[in-house]
Amino acid sequence: MRLDTHIHSKYSYDSLSEPVRILKVARRRGLDAISITDHGSMQAYSSPLRSSDLLIIPGMEVKTNRGDVIGLFLNEPLEGADFFEICDQIRNQQGIVVLPHPYHRSCDPEELVSHIDLLEVLNSRSRREENMRAQALSHKSGIGPITGSDAHTYFEIGRAVTEIDGFYSELDELRRVLLRADKQCSGSRSPYFISRGCSFGTEMLRRFAGGLRNKR
Repeated sequence: MRLDTHIHSKYSYDSLSEPVRILKVARRRGLDAISITDHGSMQAYSSPLRSSDLLIIPGMEVKTNRGDVIGLFLNEPLEGADFFEICDQIRNQQGIVVLPHPYHRSCDPEELVSHIDLLEVLNSRSRREENMRAQALSHKSGIGPITGSDAHTYFEIGRAVTEIDGFYSELDELRRVLLRADKQCSGSRSPYFISRGCSFGTEMLRRFAGGLRNKR
């Protein structure tokens, strides 16, 4: 089973991807499960996302006082900016706490690993050295690995994949397996002009459009 559990849609400030089209692209890329993990939002799930052959894991990415955190298998949006409170909220929903791109934060991720469930060891938008350090941290700490394309464009979907043996059609079953099973993490980096240029351009476009609306 092939999963990409770190994808952004138009409900993130730096992406324009439509949730329904994300599903179509994910199927074409041979994925079996995905999570749309928008920044501070679960609006992608405000209307049911349906797919007959793709399992959809409700998720969200939150900016905290100790860097970004992802919650998977959520029932409702997360609120606040304190790292430890966000982790508690995720677990109160029987969700999984993921530390994405662990070396894209101002604090040492070694201080946080005892509070998480899975560590993102391969992020397609991270530098090779950062991914290698994340893999080393996973081995050192014993925290299970997971990958994420961190896709903000359709092109990036599926560039980093977590593979597990077997196929699971129920979310509760998949959640248990992700926490316990051996996983194979593979993928490649996104080109810089895509990973940085497109997101920067999208953010500027949204700010410009917002400024025009405010002047009317």
